[in-house]
Amino acid sequence: MLDPILDAYIEKDKSRAQIVKMGFDPEVVDRVAEMVDKNEYKRRQAPPGLKITPKAFGRGRRMPIVNKYI
Repeated sequence: MLDPILDAYIEKDKSRAQIVKMGFDPEVVDRVAEMVDKNEYKRRQAPPGLKITPKAFGRGRRMPIVNKYI
């Protein structure tokens, strides 16, 4: 259940309401989205790394450091 919610929220930039409309429990969607949002700061503390998926967390959501090279 977690993977499709994370995929929709992070990779596809869907809102919480859109994910709930996909048939997921609103409480679970809110909890997952809240955990993702709360823990974004951890990525900003980490050293830069390679982007291995089409969409990265944190600042990488806007423009990954290695965006031009992959």
